[in-house]
Amino acid sequence: MEICPKCGLPKEACICGKLIRSRQKIKIIRDKRRFGKIVTVVSGFDDESDLREIAKELKSELACGGTYKDKKIELQGDQVKKAKQKLINMEFEVEDM
Repeated sequence: MEICPKCGLPKEACICGKLIRSRQKIKIIRDKRRFGKIVTVVSGFDDESDLREIAKELKSELACGGTYKDKKIELQGDQVKKAKQKLINMEFEVEDM
């Protein structure tokens, strides 16, 4: 049986990912870019988050394009409400803006 080095629990019962996600204060804002295009910016992630996987899940769930860079995720279009609900389902704590 493998034991998690961070929390000391067995790998099957490890809560490190949930603790990391619940400690982060995620902010979601709507931004206007060139030519009047709307972009949803999700920020507030720490270094331990896997932005690539989170962005992949968000883009897949919301059926939109986007990218991740500089501890931020950018989603094409006005996705604030849907992104907030998806992040809450992923056990992140989202601040109201």
